[in-house]
Amino acid sequence: MIDEMGQADAVFICSGVGYTESELGRQKQKEKIDVNVLGFAVCANLFLDHFVQNGRGHLVGISSIAALRGSGSGALCSASKAFVSNYIKGLRRKMKSTGADIVVTEIQPGFVNTTLAKGERLFWAASPEKAAEQILKAVRKKKKHAYISKRWRIMPGF
Repeated sequence: MIDEMGQADAVFICSGVGYTESELGRQKQKEKIDVNVLGFAVCANLFLDHFVQNGRGHLVGISSIAALRGSGSGALCSASKAFVSNYIKGLRRKMKSTGADIVVTEIQPGFVNTTLAKGERLFWAASPEKAAEQILKAVRKKKKHAYISKRWRIMPGF
């Protein structure tokens, strides 16, 4: 992408595989880890290197509200998103030490009504339009972190 465009000013990384826990045999577990963890880390580092070289940029990492708690019905999902959340925080600190104008934003959505949102009791589900609007608002404000939708911000206290 960088070769095609010549330069990237901002990138949104949203990696995920939508298997439910009951569908996860060994191969699908590996695939989920490869995409959610390794895929995220490789993309983030590639673009951050590019931003450092250019002296500026904005990395937006999409994690999940699932990162806040382990879940019996989604243990691997929760763990992989916890990696993403913690990695984003570390990358933000690392970029601050470069002195470059690089912003790192973490977006933690709850349920969004897409094909990846699986389950029978999805609550507080946002429409894709509402989620996109709130994400763009957080990015434009160069926030470090945003819950999507905003009501999920009460979760860390529970």
